[in-house]
Amino acid sequence: MPTHSTPPQVAEQDTAPGIAGAPSPAVVRALRKVLRPLVHLMLSRGITYPYLSDMLKGLFVEVADRDFRLDDKPPTDSRISLISGVHRKDVSRLRQLLHSELAIEPSVVPRGAQLVAHWMSDPRYLQADGQPRPLARLISEGGEQSFEALVTGVNSDIRSRVVLDEWLRLGVVHLDDDGLVCLNAGAFVPTRGADEKAFYFGHNLHDHAAASVHNLLGGQPALMERSVHYNALSPGPVEKLAKLSEQWSMKALLAVNKAAMQAETQDKALAPDQANQRFTLGAYFYTEPDTGPEQPGERP
Repeated sequence: MPTHSTPPQVAEQDTAPGIAGAPSPAVVRALRKVLRPLVHLMLSRGITYPYLSDMLKGLFVEVADRDFRLDDKPPTDSRISLISGVHRKDVSRLRQLLHSELAIEPSVVPRGAQLVAHWMSDPRYLQADGQPRPLARLISEGGEQSFEALVTGVNSDIRSRVVLDEWLRLGVVHLDDDGLVCLNAGAFVPTRGADEKAFYFGHNLHDHAAASVHNLLGGQPALMERSVHYNALSPGPVEKLAKLSEQWSMKALLAVNKAAMQAETQDKALAPDQANQRFTLGAYFYTEPDTGPEQPGERP
């Protein structure tokens, strides 16, 4: 039977609010699809169902406590139990443990991302074509255009040698034949370092999922959440499209990064008390053999 190509689509999340009562079959199918790669990750890392069940119980209590308040007042244990389905005695215990069990994110990761952002947007560290400039290691060697100047300009409490050694280990930078420090890949995506990869895994998937949930629940204004997808291509064109997608997405990310750095500088000078917002712009590309819909009606 011939395979028919799905017309090119720019998909937007449904913004219609859900209806109270039994879970929507469409939402349940979507959740199963979303959770499948996460379950694959958990099984690959030895996280079993009982462990996940305990973790989810705590998350249900945390989200019910934080996001489902009435008049901005902390809900009672009974209300959280009613909303979440978690037994009341477990709710009381889990609320007491909530703050002590929060994971501590490695501080080196946000600091590293901030350094890379400066390297890719500050004119002092850019070449004529806009690409990150290879930097001398020390101020004594390169002055303002040095890795030491970059690090101390962002955070004077940490030695540039410590950052350089860690980035060489992670594959964020490399040294060229002249001993200059060169940024790899145009973004802070460590090629090694499980903790660093896990940080961005959680950050990026959380923000993507949060934007989708905001739209699915009818949040206003709706957040940008788009994709282009085809389902009948041979490997050759997909490889070319992957490269094209990376090139264009990196141009967009670098342009937004530069504009955000300028806005941050202006806000610090003009409105520091209002500078309390964060944002994430992401891009991804995924491909696999198309085996058709996994559930009836799964493909629109």
